[in-house]
Amino acid sequence: MEKTMDFLAGLKMTIVSGVFLAASLILMLTGTELPVDPAWVTVVISGLPLLYLAITRLVFEKWISSALLISIAMVASIAIGELFAAGEVAFIMAIGAILEDMTVARAKKGIGKLISLLPQQGRKLIHNADGVREEFVPIEQISKADLLRVLPGETIPVDGIIIYGNTSVDQSVMTGESLPVDKKENDSVFCGTMNCYGSIDIRTTQVGKDSSLQKMIDMVKAAEYKKAPMQKIVDVWAAWLVPIALLIAIVAYITTNDIVRAVTVLVVFCPCALALATPTSIMAAIGQATKHGVLIKSGEALERMGNVDCIAFDKTGTLTYGNLKVSDIIPLDETISNVELLSKAASVEKRSEHPLAKAIIKYAEDNGLVINEVEDFQMIPGKGVTATISSKTVICGNALYIKENSIAETDKMQNILVNLRNQGKASIIVAENGNAIGIIALSDTIRPTAKNLVAKLGAMDTDVVLLTGDNHLTAKYMAEQVGIKNIRADLLPAQKVSSIEDLQKENKIVCMIGDGVNDAPALKMANVSVAMGSMGSDIAIEAADIALMSDNIDKIPYLKRLSNSTLRTIKGNITASMGINAVAIVLSVLGLLNPITGALVHNAGSVLVVLNAALLYDRNFAQ
Repeated sequence: MEKTMDFLAGLKMTIVSGVFLAASLILMLTGTELPVDPAWVTVVISGLPLLYLAITRLVFEKWISSALLISIAMVASIAIGELFAAGEVAFIMAIGAILEDMTVARAKKGIGKLISLLPQQGRKLIHNADGVREEFVPIEQISKADLLRVLPGETIPVDGIIIYGNTSVDQSVMTGESLPVDKKENDSVFCGTMNCYGSIDIRTTQVGKDSSLQKMIDMVKAAEYKKAPMQKIVDVWAAWLVPIALLIAIVAYITTNDIVRAVTVLVVFCPCALALATPTSIMAAIGQATKHGVLIKSGEALERMGNVDCIAFDKTGTLTYGNLKVSDIIPLDETISNVELLSKAASVEKRSEHPLAKAIIKYAEDNGLVINEVEDFQMIPGKGVTATISSKTVICGNALYIKENSIAETDKMQNILVNLRNQGKASIIVAENGNAIGIIALSDTIRPTAKNLVAKLGAMDTDVVLLTGDNHLTAKYMAEQVGIKNIRADLLPAQKVSSIEDLQKENKIVCMIGDGVNDAPALKMANVSVAMGSMGSDIAIEAADIALMSDNIDKIPYLKRLSNSTLRTIKGNITASMGINAVAIVLSVLGLLNPITGALVHNAGSVLVVLNAALLYDRNFAQ
């Protein structure tokens, strides 16, 4: 039965219903009669789902909904032979339901994409009489304390601790960090993160439902259910509208002894215009936003955006571009130039697959520098690289690698490294023949509009918070550049969710803005969420309520203005529709309207609401 009703209430059948209702109107206006009024088809197609909905809500949910009042009016109109009136109210409500469904439809692919990140197997190390052998086993057969080997380019299948080897791990899926993190023995690694290079052996600490990635998936699911659906204004008022309408209709019948007046009251009292007030306004606003490169997935998101008083930003990919670039070239030897230092570093790093190396090479190529061929290339995962250029040994790496190669650290070099670290920058030390000759620093790039955006939000009495997986020094430096004072750094996905909940406990209406997989749980937990559409992960986009397809964060104030105007339009439409209904009820009781003319007046109110809502589409909210 439910499938049948869903089919009748669908868009195709509703169009068919409208065609037959129009045919009935033409016949009525021309005075033509047929053996069967076409409005009967409209009553069956659009009326039955309405009747089914009213009965199921009343019987199973004890809910006196607007569908009940409309069903009563429809049945009463049929009883006195006013088929057009019966079909009209059923059709208008069917249109309203379709529009509402279109505005609140949510993409459900995000969870599936998160689940697809879960590794399906691992390379288990099995000890036997012949030594140690590797065997691929399904993830379900991996237990706590098992030993696993992860090769370069492979996804780490479980949470664990490195017991052998060094590497760099891309943890962006979990923390959103723009830089891979160097890992050594006794460091922790997370399920779903990528081993960039260097073979490592790990001992499992958490697996299956206890793994960090699975917990993140569970948080997204839980947050989805915690968000209550937008309460429909019509149905909130229905508990009062139904008895009031019935009472007025009964009083009209008793005082006038005219059943037609009573039925007319029920017809004009039907909240069709009221039902259209919200979805049509939201549809127009969503269309307006789409023109400006903003995808709004639901009316609830649009409504809540206007009430937001706290916006939480992820750092990488939102306030910054998320692309590493060379920021500083600092020679430590007066005899070497910036160009020569960068050329040496790029030549040595050319064979490395490390993201820092790729950033250096790209910078050198973009600036037309010479990149020489090298000999005796060696790479120590998680530390650095070594090669020979023109019989000179050149080393590029971190401070630990430099120290291991017995290269002296001067006070000047240490002060520079501390200063760069305080700016949240990654440093590569370049040494030649046992002497440090320079430092190359890399950093993410702050969006030029970020500072102005934070200032605008402050002027709108909106608090701004930075939630990031980056280390505190990196977060602090970036926050100072754009004017954010409230900083929460070193956050895993669960901690971002906790931070959102803490803000909500302070009675804040929170908007979360992010772009990575790791932001998905926080995006779901926030009152409303915005994802960076063009560069953000598919999972973040699916998890968010709103997506900025152009990655222009300056659209945030625009969204608030659009939301506020939409709410005002909805309230205006509701007021107008109730006013028209009130006048029509008086005219119905006085006998100046019959079911047919009442249905036409009632329909005029619906058209007025739609036209007023349509004005949202062409207004300018971008200023």
